[in-house]
Parts: sequence; structure tokens; C-alpha cells
Amino acid sequence: MTNIPETGRTPRVQTRLVVIQILVLSLLGTLGGRLWYLQIREGAEYQKEASGNHVQQVVDPAVRGDILDARGVPLADNETRLVVSASRTDLLKQKDDGKAVLAKLAGVLGMKPEEVSQKVRLCDAKTPQPCWNGSPYQPIPITDEATPKQALQIRERAEDFPGITAEPEAVRRYAGPGKSNTAQVLGYLSPVTDDEIQKAKDTDSPYLRSDMVGRSGLERRYDRVLRGKAGVTRYEVDNLGRVIGKAKSDAAESGSNLVTSIDSRVQRVAEYELDKAMKKARQQFDKITGENYKADSGAVVVMEAKTGRIVAMASAPTYDPNVWVGGISGKDYKALTGKDSDYPLLNRAIQGQAAPGSTFKVVSTAAAVQAGYEWDGGYPCTSSYSVGGQVFKNFEGESFGPISLGRALEVSCDTVFYGLADREWKKDGGINPKKGQPKDYFFKTAHQFGLGKETGVDLPNEVTGRVPDRQWKLDYWKANKDAWCKSGKKDGSYVEKIAYENCLEGNKMREGDEINYSIGQGDTLVTPIQEAVIYGAVANGGTMYHPTIGKAVISADGKTVTPIKPRKSGKLPVSQATLKGMNDAFAGVITRGTAAWKFGGWPQDKIALHAKTGTAEVYGKQTTGWLATYTKDYSVIMTIAQAGTGSGSSGEAVRNIYSALYGVQGDGSIDNKKALLPEPQKGLPKVRTDGTIAAPKVTGDPAKDVEASQQDNPTNDDTQQPATSPSPSTGNSNTRRRPRRRGSRRMPT
Repeated sequence: MTNIPETGRTPRVQTRLVVIQILVLSLLGTLGGRLWYLQIREGAEYQKEASGNHVQQVVDPAVRGDILDARGVPLADNETRLVVSASRTDLLKQKDDGKAVLAKLAGVLGMKPEEVSQKVRLCDAKTPQPCWNGSPYQPIPITDEATPKQALQIRERAEDFPGITAEPEAVRRYAGPGKSNTAQVLGYLSPVTDDEIQKAKDTDSPYLRSDMVGRSGLERRYDRVLRGKAGVTRYEVDNLGRVIGKAKSDAAESGSNLVTSIDSRVQRVAEYELDKAMKKARQQFDKITGENYKADSGAVVVMEAKTGRIVAMASAPTYDPNVWVGGISGKDYKALTGKDSDYPLLNRAIQGQAAPGSTFKVVSTAAAVQAGYEWDGGYPCTSSYSVGGQVFKNFEGESFGPISLGRALEVSCDTVFYGLADREWKKDGGINPKKGQPKDYFFKTAHQFGLGKETGVDLPNEVTGRVPDRQWKLDYWKANKDAWCKSGKKDGSYVEKIAYENCLEGNKMREGDEINYSIGQGDTLVTPIQEAVIYGAVANGGTMYHPTIGKAVISADGKTVTPIKPRKSGKLPVSQATLKGMNDAFAGVITRGTAAWKFGGWPQDKIALHAKTGTAEVYGKQTTGWLATYTKDYSVIMTIAQAGTGSGSSGEAVRNIYSALYGVQGDGSIDNKKALLPEPQKGLPKVRTDGTIAAPKVTGDPAKDVEASQQDNPTNDDTQQPATSPSPSTGNSNTRRRPRRRGSRRMPT
């Protein structure tokens, strides 16, 4: 028997151990090599691929808050529509940049292929509207008026429409309750731009690429509170777009609702009466130009006298703000901005400025009193006023003898104000003032009345108007001297003569400048909203307010109500005695003065109405009419360009607005049940427990109701007060600087 050693190993076992060791070492070497390959040699490539794993945001747009009138009636809200949109990113991935898809889409939607293509092109300095001015990475709406059948076609044939979606979305709607429009007050929306996103990036109200923002009107002024906050869900996805995780979610927060002081019923009446007045003016013959009045633009403001709240604000020509919803067409954009459009996007109540004519005499009267002239002094109201061989005449050579300042306002006697302004000009040293600061009462008083600066109304892009004082003349002369000296001719046309004179002494306050200025002519410019503030202040005892349209902001759940309180802007520089005299004079304008022919039969003993008429002469154009009025509750200002006299063009319309407010019938009786707003609205609409706002039902057309109630009014005729023709030298509100020449006449006011 063979003996095997106990501690020895067989060759087979040893071989197995060696093999295992080799396998382990080989495996470690393979893993090490692979690790080196992945991390060192191919590390950059895999890092690049890994970067394709990123976070994608899915945006849930916030519901924009409503804009409501003072009773809670929606002026702007939202409705659900079928919106067809295109992803520009997906279209550009196709060989033809999506042209075939867009052409096919146009066929389904019943649109022209070029119209659809224009919708998705990006806006730049060289690309006209229509184009997309929002982010190129967000869906671009093609139409928000798709039918269910069209949407179904697109969704069922998704493979034929890559990059195209058809989904129900909340879309802005401008409701136009009771046939009101309110376009320039409300404004419109358009997509946020990349520049805006970058600028707001580090603010407390950043933009998302999907946001729509206000571009004008209340939509712009109150954009932050109306817009709300979009909801965002963040997903982590790989480079193939597959979701590999959910990062974070932020719920959408609906925008707050804005309650305004606008009354949609009064707004409708104001818009209707302005439009009707302009149409009537176009039927009247202008003896000056030998053709009918053009009446090409106008505005009306209805303001609470004691708070500055705006009850109605209309501008003409106007437009339908719904044309901007879902992207504006090229045809509509041209109609709104083209050379022949008369620029309906302008809100002429705050952006239209013109010489105020005799409505400015409220300033000149206050200036005279500040300068030391007695209210009841006997100031000669002669038929004409002569300066340096030039003659200035009252309308049709009227003469009232020695009269008070109040009577001068009532009959709008120009020669009284010519004389007062001329005397002050001479006291200040004439064309070469004495050493020291001239008193310049007439100019300083205008600034104290708030002219030459913004009123602070809560709407964007308000203009300032102009007070052509000495500093303005100097600045204007420096800016235009070279052009005047180049084009001016001593014996040339009227314009060339004015340029010649301006070249020589356009920096000096000449006698004619101050005379023209005293009756609201020359280079003076005001806006309707400025006049509303001034005459509202006269009505309330002298307090000027910043006009406001926003009345309160109410959160979407109705739990938070933030009132927007009236803000005072100053006091008129007049005593209570002077205010009483002005009130008596402006009441006389209604009963026996320049507006009496349009307000016969008005119940003055029950609703005291006050007015000042004005007619501004504009070189090269027909005259602009102004009518400034007020009661204890409201001031109403209306102006129509190229429409003749203030009383003739606007008298009936303004009367009808007051009739609507107070329920005055055509025979002079008062029907309180038909009064729309016999006193200003004080409270806010009722908020229900679910956050919705209660509002009355809107039925009928208040403008038609007022028109029917005025059928018995004998003053509702189509006649225009006669007007005599001024000579060309009666001037331009921008260029006239010299006294009227012999034989010229003043237009009636």
C-alpha cells in the first residue's frame, strides 16, 4: 500500500487555484481597462451625452384677472377657445422648415398659406406685422377661432401635422357690455419678448416665455396684478426626451381682478354721443374752407369732480381691442397704424393735445386776479383791440362796454383778455424785460393749474401739453433757429414770414405771443384730461386730483381687497370769492352766454350746470371745438378736431351725457328711474364666498334709451352756430406768434 502525505496537494487542485487567480486578475484588469476607457479616453464624449439629461418645464398658464366696471360688469375677461398653435422649433427640424405642414394647416383652417407663414415668422426691425414678437421657443398661436371639426382633424392626423397642436385655452376677451367699447382705456396684450424676460429676470415679478403682457391702457398699467403667476412642473428627462424623474412643482396663481370707476353704461353713452356729434359735424358746411367739416378725431372725459375718478373716457376714431387676441392680422394692423388710419390706437383723452381756445380763460382770469386786477373792475369789452397797427376783433365785432371779469368769461370777450395780457407784458418790460425776474402772472398761473405736466392718470404714455413760457421759447428757439433762418423769407408766404421773424427774435416773448396766449391760442397745448382736472377743481372748491380709473384690486379668491384711493395733486391758486365768481359766470354761459342756444330748457334750478366754450384756430386746418362743463358731481369735457365751434359741435352731445347721468328728459323733467348715475358710485361690487364678483345683467342699449328720451328737446337740431372767416394770420396752435392782422375775426366760442 502506498502512503500519501497528509499535508500535500494534488496537482489538480493546484492547477485550479492558478486558473482562478488568473481569472480574477484578468477580470480586475478588464474592469480597470474599461474604467480607464470610460473615464479617460471617452470621458469627454460621455460627459457630452450625459448633458442631454436635463430638466424640462411644463408651464400651466395663470388665468389673467378680469377688468371690471364700477358695478362689477366685466370689461375684459377670459373665455375658453380652441387654439391652434405651431412649434417653431419642431417646424425647423423638417427639411423644408415646415412650409408643407403650414400650407396643409392653412387648408384645414380656411386661411391663406402666406397668412399662416407670416404668423410664425419672428419680428425684427425689417419684418413688418404680422409677425411673432414673443419667444421663438414657445408655441405660436395661429388662430383662436378654430372649430371643433378643425381641431379634430388636426389631432386625429397628428402625423400629418408635426409641431401643430389644437387645444382648448383660456383666451382674453374684451366683452363690450351694453355695446360699450372702452378700447383705448383697456389696452391689449401680446407675448413677452426675450429682452423683457432678461430685464425682469432678477426682479420679484419675472416673466416666463409663455406669458402675455399688457401693451397699453389698463392692461399695461396693472399688468403685474392682473397677470398672476404661471404654474411650473419640472421634469428631469434624458437626451431622448424620456422622463427619468420629477424635480419640483409650483401651482399656478390666478391674477387679481381690477375694479375700475368706469360705468359701462355711461361709457357707452359717451362713445355714442361723441361718434354722433362727429358725424353731424361732417354734415355741416364750413364757411371758412368752403367744404364740410372733417371732424376727424375727438375725445370725451367724464370725471367725478370730488375724487378725480374717471366714469367714462372715449377717444375717436376707435377700434375693436379683440383684433389683438390670438395675434393680429396684417390687414388689421395696417388699418390701425397706416397713414390713412387717423391712428385709433391713440387715446386722445390723454395723448391728444391742442390749443384750448377760450376754455383757457379760466386760467387767464385767475392770473389777472393774482396780478391785482379787481373781479368787478370795469374792463373795456370793445369790438376790437389795436396793437402796433394790427387789429384784434371780437366775434362779429361784439361790444359789451365796461364789464367785470365774470361777465368777460360769460360772453367770452377776447378784447378784455387781450388788454389785461398786454398790460402785464408791458409791466414786465415788454420784449426786453427789466432786470430781475418778470412777474409773468399769466404763465406762472398756468403751471399752478397743473398745465405743462402730466396729471398722473393711471394710464401709460400720457403727454404733458405745453405752457409756452420764456424758458420754453428759449429752448424751442435754440432747437429750431437754424431751420428758421434757412427757410424764412421777409416777403414770403405766411409760414415763411413767421420763420423769418422767429429766426430774428424767436427767443423773446413778443407782444403778440402774450396776447394770443391769453385766449388759449399760439403755442399753448392742453389735453382733455387736464381740462377735466381743472374744471373738476372749480366744481369742488379748488382741489385738484390725480385722475384715477383703478378703484380696487380684489384677489382671485375674493379674500383680499386693496382699495385704490383718490390722490390730491394740489389746489387752484384762487380764493373762494374768485371761485364763486367763476361759478356764477360759468352758470351764466349755460343760461344766457355762449352755450345757451344748446341748453335751453335745462332744469338749471334743480341740476346746476356750468360751462365754458372754446374754439381753437389751427393754421392750415379747420377749427377745433372745446366744451368744458361741470356740475357739483361731475366734470365733462368734449373736444372734436376740425368740427367748428365748441358749442355747435359738442353742445348736444354733452347735454345728452348729463341727461343720461341725471335722468333729464327732453322736456326738462327729471325721471329718477332712468338716471344712470345721479350721484357717483361709492361702494365696490359684492364679492361672493367663492371669490366671484356679483354683477348686474346688461340688457339693452343705454345710448338708444337716452336718444329716445330726448326726442322732445328742441335744441337737438343739426345747425352749427354761424362762423366768420379768420385770415390766414389767425394762426396755428404750433406756429402762430404774432397778433392778428387788420380785419381778422375771432371764431365764436
